[in-house]
Amino acid sequence: MHLLLKEIRHNPILWMLVFVPVVLVVEHVAPTAHTALFVLAVLSIVPLAALLSHATESVAEKTGDAIGGLLNATLGNLTELIIAIAALHAGEYMLVKASIAGAIVTNSLFMLGASFLLGGLRHHVQEYNRAGGRMYAALLLMATVALLAPAAVADLDQARGEVMAQTLSTGLAVLLICAYGLGLLFSLKTHKELFESGDHGETDGAGWPIGLASATLIVVTVLVALVSEIFVSSVQKAGETLGLSAAFVGFIIVALVGAAAEMAVAFSAARKNRLDMSVSIALGSASQIALFVAPALVLLSYVIGPKPMDLQFWPGAVTMVMIASVTSCFITNSGKSAWFIGVLLVFIYAIFAMTLYMVPPGSHGPI
Repeated sequence: MHLLLKEIRHNPILWMLVFVPVVLVVEHVAPTAHTALFVLAVLSIVPLAALLSHATESVAEKTGDAIGGLLNATLGNLTELIIAIAALHAGEYMLVKASIAGAIVTNSLFMLGASFLLGGLRHHVQEYNRAGGRMYAALLLMATVALLAPAAVADLDQARGEVMAQTLSTGLAVLLICAYGLGLLFSLKTHKELFESGDHGETDGAGWPIGLASATLIVVTVLVALVSEIFVSSVQKAGETLGLSAAFVGFIIVALVGAAAEMAVAFSAARKNRLDMSVSIALGSASQIALFVAPALVLLSYVIGPKPMDLQFWPGAVTMVMIASVTSCFITNSGKSAWFIGVLLVFIYAIFAMTLYMVPPGSHGPI
């Protein structure tokens, strides 16, 4: 506990933790103050992400970058899963699907690209284990193909298209979860030697004990989940006030804020030349969303949703996810990176963001 308090005292960003109880109180006292809740939620998630970053790095020093990256991706996606479950229960399927597609694109383009950029500005050329990157990219590409299938079936028979798409989505959900489980078995058990990190990263020796780091991870993850729920409940109203469409809110804003904790860790690792961890977080998180979070939401919709949810996304979302997946496969083929590669990935993401920004508020695509 002394180490945690010392970290808070010496890190000005962590002073913003004061906003965490503030946003919880404001949400209880003035639940209709959506714009204020939106701002306070963002200000709360930033220091929580920084705290999660330090705790995850401490755990990664004991477990290795591959497992550390997987741990961080899992914790970050647990928050996004909780956010999506809340939206699912409310029947906000547009927000759910936009946030799923947005999270995949944000992680595989923006998070990966910014990691390459930040690491490349400090290190001339960086190397990482391309086996891990290629496996995650391949899993992501397979999941993207699965997203194309329901839309294709729905177009074959207009009368029964919706029922066919729903039935297919349920089968695909089970298949994708099985693929994700087999991917974990392959990378962590049967062929784990292929995914070992290189010994070229910097360590500062200031990691926390594993007990403190683990406890901090659990507590901070819960707090991020609570604050994120407040964020999601207020972001749509705040978006309307700011003149933003639901597609932009879900695809860009929710995805960026939901991945803030993971980004903090990935960017810090890249600056320390631990690019294996950055790639594992970025692409591991994207593939985990596509192979586990999205299918799990389809199955959960039968229990907690007003009606079952399918995997039929609107054409623009599928196109962006497919481009992000193919780009990730191409980029990770070399196992090396420099700052300009990161710039290109970030620019592709910026093109998507600018396109969605032009969608008029109140527009509801075929989601």
